[in-house]
Amino acid sequence: MLMETASLDLPTAAAGAPQAIRRMPIAGLALADIAGCDAIARVEAALDRRQVLRLGFVNAHCVNVARRDRDYRAALSTFLLLPDGIGVDIAAQILHGAPFTENLNGTDFVPRLAAALAAPRRIALVGAAPGVARRAADNLRQVVPQHEVIVVADGYFGTTGLAGVLSRLQALKPDIVLVGMGVPAQELFIARHLDARHGTVFVAVGALFDFLAGNVARAPKTVRRLRLEWAWRLALEPKRLFRRYVFGNPVFLRDVLLDRLRHAGGRGRP
Repeated sequence: MLMETASLDLPTAAAGAPQAIRRMPIAGLALADIAGCDAIARVEAALDRRQVLRLGFVNAHCVNVARRDRDYRAALSTFLLLPDGIGVDIAAQILHGAPFTENLNGTDFVPRLAAALAAPRRIALVGAAPGVARRAADNLRQVVPQHEVIVVADGYFGTTGLAGVLSRLQALKPDIVLVGMGVPAQELFIARHLDARHGTVFVAVGALFDFLAGNVARAPKTVRRLRLEWAWRLALEPKRLFRRYVFGNPVFLRDVLLDRLRHAGGRGRP
């Protein structure tokens, strides 16, 4: 077993110093082995203390990108990373002898988080194509009417619009900022530009706005239970996702097996 216990300097629901959290590294990314309820408690504690927390979700594609993109990898080192999908579970089994405690994909976890927060919060949305975030916000308000949900900008503001987005966030002072720009742009944007002036909890949400807006259909529950939502998405968007899944998944598994062999040979660690 290669599972590690390490302090990630993250808040917990209990008072006092941050507690250590178990992590299971994959390709050098310190994924948290944590239950969803514990992750929610940590987010809520960060909000209560106004302590900045960056939250991200790592799947097989993210690992592939991180292996070749040093800036993305460095950005992720500042996030609480939650395991997303069957790929990282397989990797954890190979590298650490057990899967993660819970699959915490952002599409399910973020609405669950918003519903679980005890106090009303201000939630800002940044990202997606023009108009998508607005529809996503409208639908999210119906699910969690206790929160104030505000659209700040779509994801196409570019360098010329960056100052305006940051200024708007600074004026709004949101509790949570959801950023949906795709990997690695959303994590780099959070790591490089967002701090305590712009909010407290920053979440890289991937395609969440498209799902909330109804642009992309979720897989049926049976497909999700079988951990085959990736195949459903590939069938819906074959052109966009063919390389990610058909080429990317075998590459991911090959590299994980090589990591395991390197560790077994004493030449490195996952």
